[in-house]
Amino acid sequence: MTLALFAAFAALLVGCSLMVILHRNPVASALFLVLAFCSLAGLYLLLHAEFVAMVQVIVYAGAIMVLFLFVIMYLNLRHDVEQGIAVAVRRGAGWILGILLLAETVAFFKGRWAEGPVSAPDLAPVAGNTQAIGQVLYTRYLFPFEITSVLLLVAMVGAVVIAKGRGPGLHPAAPAADAAADAKAAAPDHAGGEA
Repeated sequence: MTLALFAAFAALLVGCSLMVILHRNPVASALFLVLAFCSLAGLYLLLHAEFVAMVQVIVYAGAIMVLFLFVIMYLNLRHDVEQGIAVAVRRGAGWILGILLLAETVAFFKGRWAEGPVSAPDLAPVAGNTQAIGQVLYTRYLFPFEITSVLLLVAMVGAVVIAKGRGPGLHPAAPAADAAADAKAAAPDHAGGEA
């Protein structure tokens, strides 16, 4: 079973990675990259690295891809003209996946709900890798962790300040040039008033 899951996740990862490179539409390429990140998280789960899998989904498939899609949308790309067979194939695939998802949901809710074991097993709790990473991160590496968070905060504030200064028609040398032009325009009026 594990070998079959590994083969499925690996094939999905390779296929999505190729589609990221080969697809002409950048938004579709970004969505294929999200699917590649999720299949990579599945491979991490097969290796019993649950923390790394969740970080892969939350940080990369969530936060980083939101930034990628924001930049892609900011570029104001033209829409691809799709006709005929491409629209029919996409619509058909969407309907098939939707029907499969609906059938799976109905089968899930029709099944018997197991109540679980009557008494909890008497096994000693074993610390997982998430707990071990948390203990090491917040004890031994607390200072570097806080320095990294402050550095990221400073970078974010700097990016906001730089982006805010780039309004329409604003350049770094523009205020000095505008002040010089205003002073030059005001000088003849002032001299004429004294005469």
